[in-house]
Amino acid sequence: MSGGFSRPAWRLLLLAVFALFALSGCSLLWGPQQAPIVDATVMPVEPASAPVAASAPEPAETEAAEPEQPKKPKKPVVKPRKVEPPPPVATPAPPPPAPAPLIVLRTIERSEARALLDSEVQKPDGKVVGRAVDLIADASGKPREIVVNLQGFLGVGDRKVNFPWNAFRFTPTAKTAPITLNATATPTPAAKSAAVQLQLIDTDVERSNGAKVGRVIDVLIDANAQPQAVVLDVNGMVSTERRTIAANWSALRFVTKDKELHPLIDLSDAQINATPPYANDKPIRAVSPAPPPAPASAPAPVAPATAASAAPATVTAGSNTRAVR
Repeated sequence: MSGGFSRPAWRLLLLAVFALFALSGCSLLWGPQQAPIVDATVMPVEPASAPVAASAPEPAETEAAEPEQPKKPKKPVVKPRKVEPPPPVATPAPPPPAPAPLIVLRTIERSEARALLDSEVQKPDGKVVGRAVDLIADASGKPREIVVNLQGFLGVGDRKVNFPWNAFRFTPTAKTAPITLNATATPTPAAKSAAVQLQLIDTDVERSNGAKVGRVIDVLIDANAQPQAVVLDVNGMVSTERRTIAANWSALRFVTKDKELHPLIDLSDAQINATPPYANDKPIRAVSPAPPPAPASAPAPVAPATAASAAPATVTAGSNTRAVR
């Protein structure tokens, strides 16, 4: 074409423009990029580490190894045990009280008392004038008179006479007449003898309920003119055999019934059976009923024991008295 660019020139111009744009785009793509902005306060700066000291070289092992020491045995570990309190000790029940004694026996030596019945009565000069045959007591149990059978000639003219009790002297150990009558003694008047008194020989001794215990066959007198015991015939009381026992004079009681004195003693059949028999050649074992047991009382509070507490009192029975169960 005229007046303008030819077709090949246009092509070259387009190529040049294209190339120019291409080059500008590559510079945008491949040019230097800006580094990101980092805040210094956010990232901590680590301090420089201290230099590590070099470790000491290990010593060289000795050629000759030392022998190993024997190991000591380990002591066993003992764990402390918990101490349990001891169980409460049960207090045993107190033993039952001993049964009360059935009777009480008192031993009287033959040299201390003498039988009254049929004992010879003499005067102070030693002449025998008769024999004692009975004892008379009053309501208080005190002896008042002795009945003496005065001897006659060849048994003829014998008579019984009452003499006051204080007119006699007793010698239980005498080999001859154990009873001596004062020379000045006079018989008791009949009016005085008529008072309420009791002749003991052949008198029945009863219980409080009226049951018969035995019959008095003798009275035992000591050197002080005091009755010590009565001898009772208890035949038929506890057995069919003939049997005699001695009963303490202090165990007798005298009561008045129908204007008459009656001797009483509370001896049961079991107590009579437990009493040893009376024998002329053996010591006298005089019986008394055992006292009734004391009523049970509430136990007193036990005071705490102290070193100065008093020792318990001890009661010792007499050598001539013992209890029979």
